[in-house]
Amino acid sequence: MGLNQPVKEILIARETIEGAGVRLHRAFGYHEIPRFDPFLMLDDFRGDSPADYLKGFPWHPHRGIETVTYMLEGKVEHGDSIGNSGIVGAGAVQWMTAGSGIIHQEMPKPVDGKMGGFQLWVNLPRSQKYHVPRYQEISPDMIPVDTLENGSKVRVIAGTYGRLTGPVREIIVDPEYLDVSVPANSKFYHQARPGFTGIMYVFEGRCTVGVGDPVFLKNRNLALLAPGTVLDLTSGEDGCRFLWISGKPIGEPIAWGGPIVMNTKEEVDQAFTEYQNGTFIK
Repeated sequence: MGLNQPVKEILIARETIEGAGVRLHRAFGYHEIPRFDPFLMLDDFRGDSPADYLKGFPWHPHRGIETVTYMLEGKVEHGDSIGNSGIVGAGAVQWMTAGSGIIHQEMPKPVDGKMGGFQLWVNLPRSQKYHVPRYQEISPDMIPVDTLENGSKVRVIAGTYGRLTGPVREIIVDPEYLDVSVPANSKFYHQARPGFTGIMYVFEGRCTVGVGDPVFLKNRNLALLAPGTVLDLTSGEDGCRFLWISGKPIGEPIAWGGPIVMNTKEEVDQAFTEYQNGTFIK
């Protein structure tokens, strides 16, 4: 990669099985920590076969993290141990702060035979790992869209783009979460914030990033950008659509045990002990 290349690393999402047998693609996860700090994992659960995802994610606990579900097609029915339930439909977002602990289930359902979306895990710092659990349920009409002169469209889920601010607020890592569509053979620029982790995940079309020695990206390719650099993107003949996600690194030790992410192994063990003896929910 050349001197003018903002991309530090490229990953190809790998197939994996999670939940009760859901087939998905993982862009990054446990094996990549802490390179994507404050982010822990990004899963792509787009699928053409309902058999790949209908078994879903039955009841399971979370503590110490936030989970962010963004749906493109289909829906996810969810419920939890403290009485919340609902549906995350196409174009909607659920930003769940598990904090001190929550037990929930997520069951994907196709609509007109279609299903697809993403789940991002965001770490919480030590000071917030026992935050009171909460949800931010964002419907499609709440997400502002900026249409640029060249026809590019930017959905602002969290953070600020131009004069638009996303509906997800008061998140400790100060995230940007954008869904960007760039038409064929067009340019798109975005400034990565100094000191912040910035990633882009391509899920439609193709593009190149950088000048002089550009990097080629296509469906299910993820790029980690150098902090403070400019995302200089040129779309291919079929255009390009990608997620842009950035956040402020936490820089603390990570102890990860399945759905529980704390700072020490002892804290993880304690969470599972509480889950087994019925004292997990605070």
